[in-house]
Amino acid sequence: MDNLFQQAKDAVNRFTNSTQDGQVNEQEQQAAQNAIQSAYNDASAEEKQQLQQLEQQLKQNNLS
Repeated sequence: MDNLFQQAKDAVNRFTNSTQDGQVNEQEQQAAQNAIQSAYNDASAEEKQQLQQLEQQLKQNNLS
């Protein structure tokens, strides 16, 4: 499980870093979203809360 959770975090970080460069990469955003969804299925309650925060971060970066 840790692996999926870490992959979701890494994917959001990659997307966040790319948006800071002024480029929104839709493939990276979709990959991050997919990773969050995959991790969510097996997540503990605490991890689900963190995944929801990651998802929120993803949406905020997409709007900026």
